[in-house]
Amino acid sequence: MALSTRPRLRLVAAAAATLVALGACGSDNGAGAGAGSSGSATSQSSSEASGTTGSTADADFPDVIAVELRDDGDTYSLDVTMSSEYDSPERYADGWRVLDPDGNELGTMELAHDHAGEQPFTRSQSGLVIPDGVETITVEGHDLENGYGGATVEVDVPS
Repeated sequence: MALSTRPRLRLVAAAAATLVALGACGSDNGAGAGAGSSGSATSQSSSEASGTTGSTADADFPDVIAVELRDDGDTYSLDVTMSSEYDSPERYADGWRVLDPDGNELGTMELAHDHAGEQPFTRSQSGLVIPDGVETITVEGHDLENGYGGATVEVDVPS
């Protein structure tokens, strides 16, 4: 196996482990999501999952590897799992943005510190307004130094 494929394999393994852990634990807020009330998607790499783009092969950007979207009535909540190879107090994945299919920004999340001891990591955002008629959203990570980029995840909006 070529040495350059090992970081990608670690990312795939980390994504799989995260999915198993998230599935076993349920949601953090203790409220179960009923059938049809949540949408979720994951990204293994830009070449292995449709609807994803980018890669941290050169470690310029964090990768969004999983998103769970829940309908809270008038707004939505999402759990975003991200991974970055370089996370440190000097440089880290410091947030994400949510885009509609036309590239319009629907919301952002800012993270105030690194997650070097927790890779990949999952954080939540609530109060997201998704306009009627938007059927999918895309979540894209943000890097403290380089801005937006890396693998993205597209998820269906629950109806």
